[in-house]
Amino acid sequence: MKSVAVILMGCGGVGRQLLQHIISCRTFHASQGVRLRVVGVADSKSLVSVMDFFTNELDDHCLAEICHLKSNNSSLSAFSSSVPCEVFSDAETIPKITEIAGHLVRSTGLVVVDCSASSDTIGILKKVVELGGCIVLANKKPLTSSMEDYDNLVLHPRRIRHESTVGAGLPVIVSINRLLSSEDTIHRIVGSLSGTLGYVMSELEEGKPLSQVVKTAKSLGYTEPECSCASPTARVFNLNYLIIPDPRDDLGGMDVARKALIIARLLGQRIDLGSLKIESLYPQEMGPEAMTVDKFMANGVAQLDNHIAERVKKAASKGNVLRYVCVIEGSRCEVGIQELPKDSALGRLKGSDNVVEIYSRCYNEQPLVIQGAGAGNDTTAAGVLADILDIQDLFT
Repeated sequence: MKSVAVILMGCGGVGRQLLQHIISCRTFHASQGVRLRVVGVADSKSLVSVMDFFTNELDDHCLAEICHLKSNNSSLSAFSSSVPCEVFSDAETIPKITEIAGHLVRSTGLVVVDCSASSDTIGILKKVVELGGCIVLANKKPLTSSMEDYDNLVLHPRRIRHESTVGAGLPVIVSINRLLSSEDTIHRIVGSLSGTLGYVMSELEEGKPLSQVVKTAKSLGYTEPECSCASPTARVFNLNYLIIPDPRDDLGGMDVARKALIIARLLGQRIDLGSLKIESLYPQEMGPEAMTVDKFMANGVAQLDNHIAERVKKAASKGNVLRYVCVIEGSRCEVGIQELPKDSALGRLKGSDNVVEIYSRCYNEQPLVIQGAGAGNDTTAAGVLADILDIQDLFT
């Protein structure tokens, strides 16, 4: 039985769902000759790890208890178990993960999984790569940091997987890599990469006002949460968050911009987030620094209705629809509203699905189209799990 040692950073919705997937897939994985051995789990305040990380693991009962603890917004510092394990607090976390990585990379191998939403994990991820370990990311921020950080993280392509940073469980990254490896030159990618904005744009097409659509999206839970650290004294990873739903996290386009940057860098563009052209659906004077969420929802968003309605009407008069997309073509990488043919894959998009169109030498007139659920804890965690298993051949 092949054993794959795993450390998880981030115990939010995706991290907890990943642990639940690992538990529920035990029988299937055993039939495939592999076992995922979780040796440590970290949140913003603490790290829970087994004492003997060479041979032991946090068993399924421990993992279930961690999920229960975190679903109640408690810190891992409150974790207790009959399994011999240690709880490390605050500043002890990074040195301990580094110690575990140093030992396991030289012996059995190690996968460090980042399911947080923090840039504070970059240092430990780079250290794991430097030591020769593997990393799997759902967190977009490490790959959208500086080019220096990016280069260090992708130094050994075989030891990094990050499918879930772009389209949750959709095979966007792997499809691009397959085209690149066969020298099928990619010259244009257009993608609707936000479930929230996909939903908003398709609802606007039905003649509904933006304010109504945004409120409905918020009530349905489509909007990205605004993440603030649950404890002002947490200094290590900032992986434990209070969830404050703010639709502007989506409407501002930054989430799509990070996904676009990851794709652009994969295609060879040496650019940073600040160089992208990003269209926000709201003006600066309605931003989080100037207006509370409640005020934006009550008064601000309604002021945008007429302008966006005129754009929808103008596009419809030409047989087009509006979609919020990223466009990557040559040195161009921008994010915003585009008019697209109503009968195109992106034009037919309804609801919160993601759609990516890839134009290449082989897919020239008719693009390679990837479509499906591009958000949700279950889908994203499944993508992370698949990424972990994709590098199991590096383990003995």
